[in-house]
Amino acid sequence: MLNMKSNKPIYVQIAEWIESEILSDALKKEDKVYSQYQLAELYTINPATAAKGLSLLADEGILFKKRGLGMFVTAEAKDIISKKRRNETVKRLIQELVTEAKRLQISEDELIQMIKEEGFKP
Repeated sequence: MLNMKSNKPIYVQIAEWIESEILSDALKKEDKVYSQYQLAELYTINPATAAKGLSLLADEGILFKKRGLGMFVTAEAKDIISKKRRNETVKRLIQELVTEAKRLQISEDELIQMIKEEGFKP
């Protein structure tokens, strides 16, 4: 799950993994998520690194803390993650695609046709 060779910080990868678990319904609203110590053991990382990933999600309103019980998924988590990924990830990928298409002198119509042929189904 984690890529230790990536330029992306480990705590960000932890946060993104938990987000993906929420989007795929492996974790649902009110579900308890792994503790920093469980994550540290699972990925052989420092517990402080795992805690930073969890805190990032809590700061974004994706997780909330129940004192003495751990971190849990908020009711709004899925919506928050979807909006965030639309605004960041998908937008970035589209920008990269358009830039590469321009380099290859692919017209807008051609690019749209290629996307349609790929069988996009929401």
